[in-house]
Amino acid sequence: MSGPKLRIKTQIYCGDEIAMGPGKADLLDAIASEGSISAAGRKLKMSYRRCWMLVDVMNRCWAGPLVATSTEGALVTELGQQVLAQYRGLQKATASAAGQTHWPDLAQQVRGEPLPPRG
Repeated sequence: MSGPKLRIKTQIYCGDEIAMGPGKADLLDAIASEGSISAAGRKLKMSYRRCWMLVDVMNRCWAGPLVATSTEGALVTELGQQVLAQYRGLQKATASAAGQTHWPDLAQQVRGEPLPPRG
């Protein structure tokens, strides 16, 4: 039996759209390392269409595009790099704060595994 785990999902909204979240941050990392949206999609096991839709949302929600595309591929813009770094910092700070304050008390109360279903 494993112990309880804490996972915090930090999302930044732009209207009803998620402007940045863990999946979009991972996509930016993959685009930066792979140099194209399609290669990033393969790396993350996501369709090109899904990746393109996520890039489109990000590019529409920030002050400027986070990803620039050309016939040679794609790159994370300077703004994209800044947003990604700040978002990763926010993720780390949020997880750290929660882990130091509320999580220790909650961890004592939550089971490591759920009880079997009744019935």
